[in-house]
Amino acid sequence: MAAGAQYRKLDLPNLAQFEGAGVYYGATQVEAEMCRNDEVGIVGGGNSAGQAAMFLSGFAKHVHLLVRRAGLAETMSRYLISRIEACPEITVKAFTEVEALKGDTQLEQVRWRNSKTGTSETHDVEHLFLMTGANPNTAWLQGCLALDSRQFIKTGSDLGPEWSQRRPPHMLETSLPGVFAVGDIRAGSVKRVASAVGEGSMAVQFVHKVLAE
Repeated sequence: MAAGAQYRKLDLPNLAQFEGAGVYYGATQVEAEMCRNDEVGIVGGGNSAGQAAMFLSGFAKHVHLLVRRAGLAETMSRYLISRIEACPEITVKAFTEVEALKGDTQLEQVRWRNSKTGTSETHDVEHLFLMTGANPNTAWLQGCLALDSRQFIKTGSDLGPEWSQRRPPHMLETSLPGVFAVGDIRAGSVKRVASAVGEGSMAVQFVHKVLAE
């Protein structure tokens, strides 16, 4: 099974216009180079947002970390918060939500609003990273496989008591023996194309092992 996941998106009418043209869902070396010496915005308050902020701060002129909550303590690891607080290139904006995206063929400006004060700010931000997580495409399974609290498929050693066979589960094997999950749909995956392709190749070998049993 490789049904993937869907990124959570902002409820903005022109979001699709800027996806890949200023709005991104991952911060890799490619995006970082495009952000060099520019201001960037990151939406999210979890570890992925914090890691992206630290990574991009080494390239960007300044990083605005936009968080809907009062701060980062509830959703981010303490070590990341400490690093962000010590980084002068990162500003955390609490109670903040993106209100509008502006530009022609490329993102040029982002307007965000403080939900507590009601005030809005417009910045010349040409790169906006949405690090708000993803929803796995597992609803169709209707409970026939073990899922984690976020509805991603559990595999391998993560199954614990949900594994019913005498032999240990193979890596990538689900709670249903002989059924494997790879890529973004799997709990604990790194959400990268290269990793998903590698897991797919590995699963083929495990399938042969199961068939030979």
